[in-house]
Amino acid sequence: MAKSYYKGFIPYAAAALMVGVVGGFAAVLPPALVQDLGLAYNNTTWSTLALAMSSAACAPILGRLGDVLGRKVTLLLGIAVFAIGNALTALSSTLIPVLISRFIVGIGTAAIAPVILSYIVTEFPPEEMARGFSLYMLISSSAVIFSPTIGGFIIESASWQAMVWLCAAIALGVFIFCFFFRENAPRPRGTLAGFDGFGALAILIFFSLALCLPAFGQNFGWSSRAFLLTLAASVAAFAGLLLAESRAKNPILQKSFLARRAFILPVLALFLTQGLMQANMTNTIVFVNYTQPENTIISSYAISIMYFGMSLGSVFAAPLADRYEPRNVLTITLAATGAGCALMLAFTPDASALLLALSLGVLGLGLGGNATIFLKVVLTGLDARSAGAGTGPYGLFRDLSAPFGVAVLVPLFTNSITARVQSTAISDALAAVEAIRMLAVVELFCVGLGIILVRLLPRVHAAELGKQGG
Repeated sequence: MAKSYYKGFIPYAAAALMVGVVGGFAAVLPPALVQDLGLAYNNTTWSTLALAMSSAACAPILGRLGDVLGRKVTLLLGIAVFAIGNALTALSSTLIPVLISRFIVGIGTAAIAPVILSYIVTEFPPEEMARGFSLYMLISSSAVIFSPTIGGFIIESASWQAMVWLCAAIALGVFIFCFFFRENAPRPRGTLAGFDGFGALAILIFFSLALCLPAFGQNFGWSSRAFLLTLAASVAAFAGLLLAESRAKNPILQKSFLARRAFILPVLALFLTQGLMQANMTNTIVFVNYTQPENTIISSYAISIMYFGMSLGSVFAAPLADRYEPRNVLTITLAATGAGCALMLAFTPDASALLLALSLGVLGLGLGGNATIFLKVVLTGLDARSAGAGTGPYGLFRDLSAPFGVAVLVPLFTNSITARVQSTAISDALAAVEAIRMLAVVELFCVGLGIILVRLLPRVHAAELGKQGG
């Protein structure tokens, strides 16, 4: 007989599956969208950024609201906004409406993710929490394995609008399913009295600006007027955020939670390692374009390979954190992440598709385990009444780690190729090989620092669950 907390997780699993499937579709949307609208290819950045801004910056705000409104209400509102945003995207015919629509989709995502994590934190027993996070990550990552390929087929055979209408229809179906699903062990709702409204606004402004910085730096230049003005605005917004949260009676970003070693160290490790996912996927595709322009297999299936590895990491590695000390398991999964990076040292101009795929797959295997176990470390011991207030801020910093990694590692690779070609007489292919090997060394250094941080984590063994104060 199924355990009650697994049964109660069904609507949240359905929402996670929806976000994963639609997220896979979104991976192939920007190029098709800008081509259809007659825009320059670099505009693909902006639709992705609009989604990332709201999904990350709104997570702590909506996580706190989830504690007030209740999980089911927040879940349904998130799914509804998600569906509306996709429908508006399909109806858009120019760039600005598209960006607004994608921002709305991100708001829906920001409402959904914290309540899913909140359910696991409050309803799963401590000794099975990592298994719950593993299940969530498995659903999320496995849903992305095939949806980019399916989405590409729909775009090719019909249109990007047809694909996005399908996304809206999927969200509508999940909304109806969750609406009629009886809530398991509903929690008492809180009150909006004393809600940190000024802090919510400051969070939205600062983290939205912070997410713009990498994109502005890459597209306009790190010394450009656009980047420097955004940087100055970010500094001012950060000062406003500190002021708002210091004066709030019930701040959204609670110092007692954020200041814990069990929060700070995983976030730092995420910034060092989790950005490797998207960055290495992008850099491998660029590497293939330089060395084997006729070989399209990695360009076509890189996302699927990476997420397949992440699914395996979630299934096989992450649950071990329920049986063994999480920081010990994390050391192993981070080593696997490093192994995926180390395989890039073997790349040559005629590197086989198997080697390229193996590098991405092993990297994904490690990252899938890392991401899930970090959830257990950070969220263990949260008060059930304020679980959303903890899951939201962690989701914010987790979502910031990938753009940070892309902003640092992608230009490091591409600029290195350009510099080597211009300064020496070597071919583009040899320059790409030298650059990818240099990148591998840098990434191995980052992984090494991540392992050091993990070894400094407080113990969170099963016998100590619920007692950790960080």
